[in-house]
Amino acid sequence: MTAFVSDTHAIVKNGSYVAYIAIGGEEKLLCFDMNPTDGALTLRDTINLGGAPGPLAVDPTQRYLYVGLRSTCQLISFQIEPQTGRLTKFGDLVQLDTDPCYLSTDHTGRFLLAAYYRGGKVTVHPIGDAGAVGSTAVCTVETLPYAHCIQTDPTNRFAFLPHVATSNTIFQFRFDAATGQLTLNSLPQVMPESGVGPRHYVYHPTQNILYFSNEQGNSVTAYQLDPNQGTLTPFQTLPTLPADFTGANTCAKIQLDGAGRFLYVSNRGHDSIAGFRIDANGWLTAIGQQPTEPTPRAFTLDPTGNFLYASGQGSGKLAAYRINQQSGQLQPLTTYTIGARPMWVMVINN
Repeated sequence: MTAFVSDTHAIVKNGSYVAYIAIGGEEKLLCFDMNPTDGALTLRDTINLGGAPGPLAVDPTQRYLYVGLRSTCQLISFQIEPQTGRLTKFGDLVQLDTDPCYLSTDHTGRFLLAAYYRGGKVTVHPIGDAGAVGSTAVCTVETLPYAHCIQTDPTNRFAFLPHVATSNTIFQFRFDAATGQLTLNSLPQVMPESGVGPRHYVYHPTQNILYFSNEQGNSVTAYQLDPNQGTLTPFQTLPTLPADFTGANTCAKIQLDGAGRFLYVSNRGHDSIAGFRIDANGWLTAIGQQPTEPTPRAFTLDPTGNFLYASGQGSGKLAAYRINQQSGQLQPLTTYTIGARPMWVMVINN
């Protein structure tokens, strides 16, 4: 089974390693070359977007990049140049009725799924044969406010839509890869305990397990996925904060290495990246917190699983770390000044 890992790709190919960073406060997209030996980043291109970017997504072939502009409620399609990762804007600018907070493609690359925080819904747009997003959604499902993430599972038959804050739920869908339709599962929702706020999630690369970051709960929860029914059952929750921390905090992004050995969650308030080891059965063991840039909303692992890059929404900087392959601990390398309000970080092996 091919791993599906949000914002990073476990399949390592020959070619260039490229980092894309959405800078919301300056309405631009930064493109860096990444050195896979030492993790160093070198700025190559700056693309002005005409709106504040938020979520980024690439198709399974890594030929196309999709950008959600949250300030103008739009979607932009880019072609990714093979070997170099250079971007060329193409297709029509797609106008939406509310701002998207998360994008992903299904595993065929024929559909773009989007979650809407304020809009409280999910949409599915077609992707044409040439790779551009179609202007009219083939599916729209109204759910609840504060929807935050949508991805299809590795079989491309199911999808899950977590909601934070007062909505505090996970919608469970069946996905039709032929038509792009999402339909509520026989058990339409999973209801966590009060105050948890499931936000983002990742799929384990070889087991039927998902891991969710809990925004209000300051924790991570592991769920067993029923591969026949497409429903989730929680089996472990661990805190992302040290026991003696008493300040305000919310969790944001969650990332998993391609081998399924280490899991990371960002803490906003404690301003750290919490790490966890994953055993052969998918259970988690905490390995502590690595201090990082203020308000680490967005971070990612590179495709090799050797490096982690965390952006500080409060500092306008990007911190780079080497991942210890035995312990999962993060070794600080350097920081880069990238601009006001970074919103998304993605690294691909082009």
